[in-house]
Amino acid sequence: MGENKAKDSRNKTIDPAAAQLIRKAEKDGVSTAFSRVDEMRPCSIGMTGICCKNCYMGPCRLNKPDSRGICGATAATVAARNLTRAIAGGSAAHSDHGRDVAMMLRAVAKGETTGIHISDETKLMNVAADLGIDTEGRSVNEIALAVAEEALANFGRQEGELSLLNRAPAERQQLWKKEGIAPRGVDREIVEAMHRTTMGVDTDPEHILTHSLKTALGDGWGGSMLATDIQDILFGTPWARRGQVNLGVLKEDEVNIITHGHEALLSEMIVAASRDPEMIKLAESKGAKGINVAGICCSSNETLARQGVPPAGNFLHQELAIVTGVADAMVVDVQCIFQSLADVAASYHTKLVATSKKAKITGAEYMVFDEQNPLATAKDIVRLAIENYPNRKNTEIPDYLSDLVAGFSHEYIRYMLGGEYRNTLRPLNDAIMEGRIMGLAGVVGCNNPRVEQDAAHRYIVEELIKNDVLVVQTGCGAIANAKYGLLLPEAMAQAGPGLKEIGEAVGMPPVLHMGSCVDNSRILTILSDVISEGGLGDDISDLPAVGIAPEWMSEKALAIGAYFVASGAYVIFGGVDSPVKGSPEVENLIGDGWQNQVKGRLEFVTDPAEIVRKSLDHIKERRAALGLSEYKPGKYVRVGALKSFNAAPSMLRTPHQSR
Repeated sequence: MGENKAKDSRNKTIDPAAAQLIRKAEKDGVSTAFSRVDEMRPCSIGMTGICCKNCYMGPCRLNKPDSRGICGATAATVAARNLTRAIAGGSAAHSDHGRDVAMMLRAVAKGETTGIHISDETKLMNVAADLGIDTEGRSVNEIALAVAEEALANFGRQEGELSLLNRAPAERQQLWKKEGIAPRGVDREIVEAMHRTTMGVDTDPEHILTHSLKTALGDGWGGSMLATDIQDILFGTPWARRGQVNLGVLKEDEVNIITHGHEALLSEMIVAASRDPEMIKLAESKGAKGINVAGICCSSNETLARQGVPPAGNFLHQELAIVTGVADAMVVDVQCIFQSLADVAASYHTKLVATSKKAKITGAEYMVFDEQNPLATAKDIVRLAIENYPNRKNTEIPDYLSDLVAGFSHEYIRYMLGGEYRNTLRPLNDAIMEGRIMGLAGVVGCNNPRVEQDAAHRYIVEELIKNDVLVVQTGCGAIANAKYGLLLPEAMAQAGPGLKEIGEAVGMPPVLHMGSCVDNSRILTILSDVISEGGLGDDISDLPAVGIAPEWMSEKALAIGAYFVASGAYVIFGGVDSPVKGSPEVENLIGDGWQNQVKGRLEFVTDPAEIVRKSLDHIKERRAALGLSEYKPGKYVRVGALKSFNAAPSMLRTPHQSR
């Protein structure tokens, strides 16, 4: 290890597998995000949101009290515009994902593609009902086509409201109408956000930020929710299954193919191609024992939840997976993909393959998926990886991997709690009302190399479950805590006594993996269903619940945070400091201002211990406001009194009627 603390891998990550490969990369002379972050000094003015680049009279840096841009824009106007543009960018990314999935469903319904079919007809019927589509007397393909067309209409709609806003509690829908923030169409609000924040248009910070909420709602209750629903229809609704995680899932004696990105089509097709007997036979002819598919980032969450494909790691593992020297191909589509992967791949033997029309990466092989026959493209990619297998050199696979249980869709959670006979959230509501579960927390989001990888994710979640807070996770946050065993039923040993009682009864982990980052929409659905179940208020804002992004880094994270705030949630971002810190006025608007307007608030808190304290205080305040009994963990089972936990067979069983 280096003597310079800034370059010491122990200060970069709490993951020993990542630390091992950071050291290997340094020894091999390979640059990674972990080394580049030491060399890059962020602009102190840009970090606080008060640098304006929205025209070319500037850029204008408003770094003095009462300073204004050349056009006269104040720091508050600039900060509000910058935050709104970031939320629009994040909403565009997730929603464009949803659009592509809807177009694929349309192609499947019309018979214009092969290798993909409708996997969950029950989910199709449920989504059709929510979209107001009549299914009587219609074939599956006719219903699927109607769902696809209505989904696509939600993107370009100019008037009215998004179809799936009807899933929200009635009180919340009324508030959106009152405040004028019920989105018309997904694209409509993103375009208006960009227009409003153009130089010389909207200058009122509160007015600008109100539209940012409307834009974000178009993502959460529109683009992302449609993406989740339609991916379930096409590839299957996730159900709990065991798997493994971390760089130790890579295999020395098999062809390793790593999928990285966000769209389920890529990862599902690569998995299907890797299981083709012809491909397996070819791999064996090259001396490999088989083909091993692993994932990075949200592509990994998609195939983990549906196929049991192991994640090789989260966001900051993408370069390190190549540094192992055993990645025969890394296949990418869109979002969170480092341009540096091409350089890292060139230092080893890995073939980097870009597959999206939207994302050509300099230095990578470019093999765009054939929309009429995506499986054929996937087989070509798998063949490329197999042919590359004999070219390995300088290999090192960390001996670290952990077990996990993933796949807790909102449908599965209802089944888990009530079985086929009593498919309901009643046990969850009762547990919260009685105080066995103090509250709920969604701990989601990215890693950021400016903070120690996974440290805040792990600390915050461990502290919350100790206090009987049931945690749900998505995206890279879920992969983070899977690496430390928190996504196992056995982890209930670390939970508070009330949560332990629930865990023993159900056989579930204290931390539920709910999917990829677009699947934050599943959390919206669960919260709405909790309200519908009764006993915990009339709106999401009434719930003893909190949303946390401990190590956020992307515009998508800001969009997610904003749509949860607009839905009534208290949201805390950790890791790096507030992107609007340069304007106390804007910080107040997204805190107290949004609290008054939509009963949700957004705060930026860098200290993980402070995040835990604020979260628990909020949960207790919500319990008191609901008139629930004071949280008293001592009245439940003694800590350590339970037998060892194992995943109950019923928890891992797939309900027959949903497949």
